[in-house]
Amino acid sequence: MSLDESVRQEITNTLESNEVVLFMKGNRRSPQCGFSATVVGILDSMLGDYHTVDVLSEPEVRDGIKTFSSWPTIPQLYVKGEFVGGCDIIQEMMGSGELYETLGLEPVEVVQPNIIVTESAAGALTQAAAEHGGGGRELHLSVDAAFQSNLSIAPRTPADIEAIVSGNNAELTLLLDPMSASRADGITIDVADTPNGQAFQVDNPNAPRVQQMSVGDLKAAIDAGNPMEILDVRTPEERAIAAIPGAALLNEGEAARIEAMPRDTKLVLHCHHGGRSQQAAEQFVSLGFTQVFNVVGGIDAWSQEIDPDVPRY
Repeated sequence: MSLDESVRQEITNTLESNEVVLFMKGNRRSPQCGFSATVVGILDSMLGDYHTVDVLSEPEVRDGIKTFSSWPTIPQLYVKGEFVGGCDIIQEMMGSGELYETLGLEPVEVVQPNIIVTESAAGALTQAAAEHGGGGRELHLSVDAAFQSNLSIAPRTPADIEAIVSGNNAELTLLLDPMSASRADGITIDVADTPNGQAFQVDNPNAPRVQQMSVGDLKAAIDAGNPMEILDVRTPEERAIAAIPGAALLNEGEAARIEAMPRDTKLVLHCHHGGRSQQAAEQFVSLGFTQVFNVVGGIDAWSQEIDPDVPRY
């Protein structure tokens, strides 16, 4: 089957513009087939950012990518423009450790994490396993690159690691992929009441958190020319009154620009006194950014301690 030149060019442009591309059914947040969901789960455990193409919404690409790669099924993973494989191959590469090298990552040290499961959570997990397990399907915990946790029931793979589960009297087996295991030591799993009923609650002490920065440290970092993005979360009206040099107003366009950056980009957020910027900083942490700072005291502290020419209000 010949490949339409316009479709070939579209695929080529996508591969040239993105280092890691997954052609899949659905999207990263909502996979529409089990094979796509499996590969998304693997990539999420290893990478903060990668590009996906929903072939269900682009029938020409769905057929074209099969011809382009000479591979008959979806999903298909490409890294640096090179075809890597489909679901089975990605799973095998994950189990052997080859996928780390392909993605340009250092192999993780195999860690058997200690996980605390409360008695109530153990009961709920045991019930879920009894109702939905069987046939080789077991309880899994995944922790992605943004330290978001997910509990599921799926078949055991050769790469899975059994956690050391403590904190209750139940005999509970919890499996993790190697990347998740490296992020999971010390996690506590509990249940909590929500408006929609009870839900599992995972507290991970390893997850990145917002760090606090004084205005003095911010001034020193600016003077030293340290690479960072300084973000002003106040209103345009407030910014018209007073501003810190080099800070960008965090509007919709600026937020989109920041969200496209590598997750290790240093972000420094400020507002008037530090409250609004703390909340905004927590949002960036939830997106997977690992170096997020809140300026203590905000621009008011900057006016008092660094530059009295900046008006107070």
